[in-house]
Amino acid sequence: MSAEVQMSAEVRVDTHAHIWGPAMPFWSRAWKRPDYAYTVETYLDTLDASGVDFAVIAAASLFGTYNDYVIRALRQHRRLRGTVIVDPEIGMYDLEGMRRDGVVGVRLQLFHTDLPDFAADGYNRLFHRLRDMDMHVHVNVEAHRLPSVLDGLRPSGVKVVIDHFGWPDAGKGLDCPGFQAAVRACQDGMAWVKLSGGFRRPDQDIARMFAQAYVERVGTERLFWGSDAPFVGAEGTVTHRQTLDQLGYWLPDAAVRAAIHRSAHDFYFA
Repeated sequence: MSAEVQMSAEVRVDTHAHIWGPAMPFWSRAWKRPDYAYTVETYLDTLDASGVDFAVIAAASLFGTYNDYVIRALRQHRRLRGTVIVDPEIGMYDLEGMRRDGVVGVRLQLFHTDLPDFAADGYNRLFHRLRDMDMHVHVNVEAHRLPSVLDGLRPSGVKVVIDHFGWPDAGKGLDCPGFQAAVRACQDGMAWVKLSGGFRRPDQDIARMFAQAYVERVGTERLFWGSDAPFVGAEGTVTHRQTLDQLGYWLPDAAVRAAIHRSAHDFYFA
């Protein structure tokens, strides 16, 4: 399937999955080292079986700045887009080349790491370059640190996509500062939120509560859905089809789900 094919009324977009080939170099600080490959061909077969039309490959921190496999997959399959992990000193020409190949943003994998100084020259240039190229910063960070990350990104005017609901604290519910910061950023026109990784919560009613709260507060145009395939660290506990079913549980209104998929298509593929 090609991204140039006319979008149907029932388009579906998976905005968060990871792919990798055999014998790829792991990052020295990778939190997990899977002993299997999850190839682009396997993932595309999975999308077809689930009835999903388009997808976005999220850069996996397991491989650091080794984006080669993902970029080659984007070149070959125009139904895919992707984000990458880069050194902040990356130059304009490299980013422009990645953009032509289907890269739409740069992922900041900040979980359990010291936050970088976003005002430092390298990051400041990177964020402004991404803004100028209509690319985005793709953020994965704990909820309690999300407000400061958003504050650090705001001066550049770069678009921000927040992973996995923003990891809101279930114990704090809708009073979670991370959730509230994500809502404000969406309302300000700065950010979008992925309803992804919900399968990692044992209580699906928690994911349902936050999904419905996001719809009420920011609208479907600021929300995307993602499977998080192949479910690293939780392999065998969920299938791609089941993550789609979970979205249906969180948001029972088919029109709401369809609007979220259309928002993803417009953001990543239009």
